[in-house]
Amino acid sequence: MLVIIDYGVGNLHSVKSALDFLGIENKVSRDKKEIEEADALILPGVGAFGDAMGALENTGLIPTIKKFVASGKKLLGICLGAQLLYEKGFELGEFDGLGFIKGSVVPFRGVINKDLKIPHMGWNPLDFKKADPILKYIKEKEQVYYVHSFYIKSDGKEVVASSEYDIDVPGIVCYGNVYGMQFHPEKSGNTGLNLLKAFGELI
Repeated sequence: MLVIIDYGVGNLHSVKSALDFLGIENKVSRDKKEIEEADALILPGVGAFGDAMGALENTGLIPTIKKFVASGKKLLGICLGAQLLYEKGFELGEFDGLGFIKGSVVPFRGVINKDLKIPHMGWNPLDFKKADPILKYIKEKEQVYYVHSFYIKSDGKEVVASSEYDIDVPGIVCYGNVYGMQFHPEKSGNTGLNLLKAFGELI
């Protein structure tokens, strides 16, 4: 059973609908026992980094999620959920993330060409950076749908695929058993479905 973590921040039902369409057994839950017993977790998220970490802390689930990851089972963060996998977020202040991956989440503003729109919103092709089973059912340059004003900044060793928005923007990351997708796979058509299908097969 794959559990989508419900902490009041995220596009839960579109993610669930995509998994249902793929025939991947799943449920939305904030129950500690159900999360502990899951085969894999999805951490969705929309909004601001600090607000999301605050909401997650209020559920009391952070130790449970960290214990789950330490057990070796898979976790997938989606959009803001992918950003929360990192050490720090600098959106409206400085906030600690879950710290599964080294790096931080920083603003596009002041980094990319000022003529480009923020948030980065729309379809962009994926450039593969390294082999990974998550890419099993897609080809390089297939497009995925992004909506974000902040991006992941790290040494890049965990980046599986990226997209260009004046700079190289991490799109898919993987560190051990922890995966993240900065874009919305549940809104990315067949490409997004195929990525979720591949994740389901890793469980």
